[in-house]
Amino acid sequence: MPITKSAKKALRQTGRRTIANRTVKDRYKANIKAFREAMNSNNIEQAKSLLPKVYQTVDKAVKKGVIKKNAAARYKSRLTHLVK
Repeated sequence: MPITKSAKKALRQTGRRTIANRTVKDRYKANIKAFREAMNSNNIEQAKSLLPKVYQTVDKAVKKGVIKKNAAARYKSRLTHLVK
């Protein structure tokens, strides 16, 4: 357990940031999962309609610093390749 005042504050900040990052991560992973399920069920039209939402959530995750820029590009590229 933290002893100094600054260590206690750092612990509080880390807790808040962890929750925020987990929320963003869960959101983009859920969208990717929904997209993949649509692709696996051969529902191409639904997958195409989900793709912009996946892009949006992945880009927001990059903006918040949850994932790196190249990782987001890799996700988007692979998912787009599945549609084609």
